[in-house]
Amino acid sequence: MGKQFNALSETHISFIQAQKIFFVGTAAESGSVNVSPKGGDSLRVLNPNTIAWLNLTGSGNESAGHVLQNQRMTIMFCAFDGAPLILRAYGKARVLHQGDSEWSEYVGLFPESIASRQIFIVDISLVQSSCGMSVPFFDYQGDREELAKWSERQGREGIEKYWADRNQTSIDGFETEIVQRTGITDHSS
Repeated sequence: MGKQFNALSETHISFIQAQKIFFVGTAAESGSVNVSPKGGDSLRVLNPNTIAWLNLTGSGNESAGHVLQNQRMTIMFCAFDGAPLILRAYGKARVLHQGDSEWSEYVGLFPESIASRQIFIVDISLVQSSCGMSVPFFDYQGDREELAKWSERQGREGIEKYWADRNQTSIDGFETEIVQRTGITDHSS
């Protein structure tokens, strides 16, 4: 059955580090609730109450739009092999863009990628584990390479144009501040 904790334990951290996928949930006060799967080498446990994760360029930018409206964020991990477990970290997040002074403090924690869009720092206030006995078994076959290849083909200028054209607002119209806080030219007009 479910248990609650004030922080991540060493056992939790080891479990998180072994996962190949995690899910991020955000919501503003109104509008859509967003749940995004994330993968690759994009998450770091900084300490028992802090997680940082790198957000790569994608078709939507919901997490940024939501966090700027309401800092709540949930990160969920599921065991797809071994003993069943679902682990959720609840907290408040802040979003860092490349133009923010703290960006350089965190970006080096992750592999270099032209697709690096934002870094989220999540201050964890509650950790909950639950059984996960209904989560099916899956075999990890490898990371997908399509985003990295697409990003390389776009180049820096193409990525910035994509951000300006497609990543400035959430699906509910919430600003993401990507143009203002990265210092790029707004190519969307």
